[in-house]
Amino acid sequence: MGNYAIIVAGGTGNRMGNEVPKQFMLLNGKPVLMYSIEQFYKHDKDTKIIVVLHPSYLSMWVQLCNRHSFFIAHKIVKGGETRYQSVKNGLDTINGKGLVAVHDAARPLASVRLIDACFAAAIDKGSAIPGIPVNETVRMIKGDAIELINRNNLRIIQTPQVFQTDILKEAYKQPYREDFTDDASLLEAMGVPINLVAGEPGNIKITLPADLEIASLLLKIAI
Repeated sequence: MGNYAIIVAGGTGNRMGNEVPKQFMLLNGKPVLMYSIEQFYKHDKDTKIIVVLHPSYLSMWVQLCNRHSFFIAHKIVKGGETRYQSVKNGLDTINGKGLVAVHDAARPLASVRLIDACFAAAIDKGSAIPGIPVNETVRMIKGDAIELINRNNLRIIQTPQVFQTDILKEAYKQPYREDFTDDASLLEAMGVPINLVAGEPGNIKITLPADLEIASLLLKIAI
């Protein structure tokens, strides 16, 4: 039995409007990806960390690690055309049973407390999917009509999502589909129920330039 963390950092960051992908952009002087790795290391120093990178940026990452004296042990795996393929590439390097967390590198503020809770819940339930309530009014467009949705029944889903390794490996034997937007959706496609746990409002995903500024402010509060 062992704990694993697959950190997906295979994107090219087009929505940031920057030549440097968001996982390599500096957040308070340090690349975003390094925060995600550090949080899993703080959770458990024995966690085997797998970082999935776009092949074009492998050398850039090595240079950044040297420049920032970043020496937390991790395995680098080449990413694929899609997030699905990137996670699958990471899973293929895992042998044996245990728990595996899949985490987006663009969520550098996931707290150790949240990571602990997800792993603990996955031991009992087989999976742990963090989510937070929706506070805004939400409407669905149906043709020419607009329908109000009860936001009390909605959750914004986050990562890390933690699973028993054999369950997730079985899920990734399914052919890719466009509606596989996260790892939990693969389990649902097999008819396996997922287990929701409380996420964190501060566990934001960096997608747009303004998100870096928000993350910088949140770091001052502490994660």
